[in-house]
Amino acid sequence: MEATAPLLPSDQSGRFEQRWHEIQASFVDQPRQAVEQADTLVAELMQELASGFSETRSGLEAQWDNEGDDVSTEDLRVALTRYRSFFNRLLSA
Repeated sequence: MEATAPLLPSDQSGRFEQRWHEIQASFVDQPRQAVEQADTLVAELMQELASGFSETRSGLEAQWDNEGDDVSTEDLRVALTRYRSFFNRLLSA
């Protein structure tokens, strides 16, 4: 996984972007409602990102549980690389 890879699949990202454009366009006629919808959308996006991270972490933990104390340094290096990639993508967002 490279540090420049998107945090969400393109179809999910596209849906979030579409919703954002709809919210932004509605601001002129309904500013309060647009801000409330923007808050909800950002919260949903953050939840989606947290869920993706949690799934990745669960997969790594399951792999480690299967290997017990025999987790190789290479497996740990790959795990740290994945965490670094996710971390860098979050910071660049």
